[in-house]
Amino acid sequence: MQDKVEERSLVNVLNRLRKDGFKHDFKVSDDGKLRTMDEKEQYSPEEVRIVDHYRFEGESNPDDMSILYALETKSGLKGTISNSFGPYADEKVDTFLKQVEDLGKNLDKDDK
Repeated sequence: MQDKVEERSLVNVLNRLRKDGFKHDFKVSDDGKLRTMDEKEQYSPEEVRIVDHYRFEGESNPDDMSILYALETKSGLKGTISNSFGPYADEKVDTFLKQVEDLGKNLDKDDK
């Protein structure tokens, strides 16, 4: 049986996601769009789905808490983006992902 800490480390989760096809690293630019790191692709919240997310807590420092999101775009591009919690969080990332979450909730309501 694997050690629980080992399973939940950021590096191990990223490696597993990469094997599952989440090969791109994303960022949110100043204009509020999700972009690939090379900036060749850009997406609005309507074009993105949160597939999964993983929370990580610092062992010795609460300031080390972060969250990793596995994302898929409308064009099929898969990748990840991470953010910190609390005062160190990137507000652009939080705002973008909140918009994606809200759109997903509205889509669920439309299905009922």
